[in-house]
Amino acid sequence: MTDRRSTDTTQPKQPVKAPPGPLSGITVLDLTRVLAGPYCTMILNDLGARIIKVEPPGGDDSRGYGPWLEGDSAYFMSLNRGKESIVLDLKNDKDRKVFNNLLSETDVLVENFRPGTMAKLGFGWEDLHTRYPRLIYAACSGFGQTGPDSSRPAYDMVVQGMGGLMSLTGHEGGPPTRVGTAIGDITAGLFTA
Repeated sequence: MTDRRSTDTTQPKQPVKAPPGPLSGITVLDLTRVLAGPYCTMILNDLGARIIKVEPPGGDDSRGYGPWLEGDSAYFMSLNRGKESIVLDLKNDKDRKVFNNLLSETDVLVENFRPGTMAKLGFGWEDLHTRYPRLIYAACSGFGQTGPDSSRPAYDMVVQGMGGLMSLTGHEGGPPTRVGTAIGDITAGLFTA
C-alpha cells in the first residue's frame, strides 16, 4: 500500500509499513506440510511471528501442486509467504544439531505429522519439554494424539465425511459430496493457531 497523501514527485513513494503485530518477537519453528499446518503458521506470521519453515530434502509436498507461477507453486507460495526456510533431514546427525540450535531460540514448534513421528525422531513433546521447558508445542493431527484412531492419516475429504459435512452438500437423493474448499484442513489450521 502506498501513502497517497504524499505530493513529492522527486522521490518514489514508500509503502506504508505495517505496525508490528501482537506476535512480534515470537519465533515459530514450522515442521508442517500441505495445508492445515502451513495455514496455521501463515496466520501466526500474519500476526507478526517470525516463522522458520523446516522442510525435508525434496521440500514440502505442496511445492509440487499447481497452479504454477513462473515455475513455482502458487499454492505453496500462498501458504508459506513471509516465512524463512531451511532444509533439514532430522535423521541426519549434523542436521539434528542444527535443529537443536534452532530449538534453543524458538518459542513455539508446530508440526502436523502422525502422532508418534516426532517422538521416534527424538523430538516428541516429552523430549522437548524436558530440554526446552518454555517451548510451546502444537501438534495438528486429524484424530488427536491418543485414542483408537490417532494413528490414522487425515485428509480434508476424510474429515468432511466423518464430520457429516458431506451429507449436507450435493443433490437431493445423490451421494455425499465434498465441499469445494478444503474447509476441514483450513479449520484445523485456524484452531491450531
